[in-house]
Amino acid sequence: MKKIIICDAILELGVDLIRKADDVELIEAAKVPKDELLHIIADADVAITRSSTDVDAKFLDAAKNLKAVVRAGVGVDNVDIEYASKKGVIVMNVPTANTIAAVELTMAHLLCSARALVNSHKQLKEDRIWNREKWYGVELKGKTLGIIGFGHIGSRVAIRAKSFGMKILAYDPYIPASKVLDLDMSYTQSLDELLKESDFISIHTPKTKETNAMIGAKEIAKMKDGVRLINCARGGLYVEEALCEGLKSAKIAWLGIDVFSKEPATNHPLLDFENVSVTAHLGANTLESQSNIAIQACEQALNAAREISYPNALNLPIKTEDLPSFALPYVELVSKISFLCSQIENKDVIKAIRLEAEGEISKYAKSMLSFAAVGALKRILGDSINYVNVDFVSKEKDIALEYEVLPSSGYNNKLTIKILTEHSGFSISGTVFAEDEQRIIDVNGFKTDFKPKGKMIFIKNKDIPGVIADISTILAKHDINIADFRLGRDGNGFALAVILIDERVDEALLEQINKLDSCLFAKYAELV
Repeated sequence: MKKIIICDAILELGVDLIRKADDVELIEAAKVPKDELLHIIADADVAITRSSTDVDAKFLDAAKNLKAVVRAGVGVDNVDIEYASKKGVIVMNVPTANTIAAVELTMAHLLCSARALVNSHKQLKEDRIWNREKWYGVELKGKTLGIIGFGHIGSRVAIRAKSFGMKILAYDPYIPASKVLDLDMSYTQSLDELLKESDFISIHTPKTKETNAMIGAKEIAKMKDGVRLINCARGGLYVEEALCEGLKSAKIAWLGIDVFSKEPATNHPLLDFENVSVTAHLGANTLESQSNIAIQACEQALNAAREISYPNALNLPIKTEDLPSFALPYVELVSKISFLCSQIENKDVIKAIRLEAEGEISKYAKSMLSFAAVGALKRILGDSINYVNVDFVSKEKDIALEYEVLPSSGYNNKLTIKILTEHSGFSISGTVFAEDEQRIIDVNGFKTDFKPKGKMIFIKNKDIPGVIADISTILAKHDINIADFRLGRDGNGFALAVILIDERVDEALLEQINKLDSCLFAKYAELV
């Protein structure tokens, strides 16, 4: 009989579903100390966890029979998904159960930011002071609400705010503009435009490498004086030190925040400001939301234990036996080059991800396309994209996934990834030499040869004297050491440099290179 262990507390109506099942055994361990939990999970086939249990290497090594983990909620920051994949453990979450709860909490903070409800409430109820004159607010009607991230939650916040008479300006470079325009709202591909035009701003992006610290001092400086900011999404999307400075200077009139970079945040400096409304990560804390989470998590656990299905799987176990040994390095290679391609072609909406395969590897082109699509979309969607849902998510975002088998161009095996956007496109080709020597051999039509690893700057320039010297001078002034320099020429007056460097570079440095008369573009990218 399969065993399901519940490691953290969830509502009883979910647990009852498992209790009533006669083909599984339930292990209730929500109240077991975490150090003792490692001794109990050895026989479990499926585990249900929340944020209190770290599903790390220690947990996964102890759970010797584990086949699946259900994270009862959206966030999976406490789950080592990569190690779970290597151990053959499927990780699932419950991504939509708390959507309405998060939307409505955002609206609560939005309304509070306009009328200072928490302050006026406290003064009357606790201080017993009747003071009408101090608490003048502003109306939502006629104001512009900037929505950063127009997904399940952001779009629903926008619809509700529009019903208050607000003007909606949405920024999400990874969706078609029509998804906003069809709702009679405004869309921008420029974050700067949203920052400058919005009276209120609410952020609704996943937390990825790209969105972490997305709004800092430089971005706040571009906002209107007296802007009101909301974050009920993920801690760290706003730089909290910059928020403090913005509140001190009155650049930010109000901050409504439910999430922090480090939680619990009981001694956070933001708590000292009068013009801040705070909640303790309550986005999912409604009875309806918690009921949905408990029911869906337990249903998923039952399906996984019965090996029926794995809904909302965030990974697939890495089963190398399904591929011939020569193909294994290409799985990693195609994931890397597609992720690299997405970092370079990062300013426009993706319309298609196309894979071209040559040689024996073309027999596995369809599988390689799935790895490529996940790699390309991971920069945008983080851990929410996986090999199970990539087709569905791509279709939802109107992104075509295509592959083509081509005759050999001189390599035994070769894979090319092309990311096509509304206005342009970018391609990268790679191959594997010997048994596992991965190499990138072409970047957007320019021949090259380098390993897909490390920090790098891509520069397309006019093929004229002095360019390398100009670039080297800029890098030297910023104490950036060059580890390798690869140059490709197209014979039509242009060249492409791939510069491997030891340190990360910022936008200011790239802007200096882009200002060179010879430079057509300079982009930074990074591969682990």
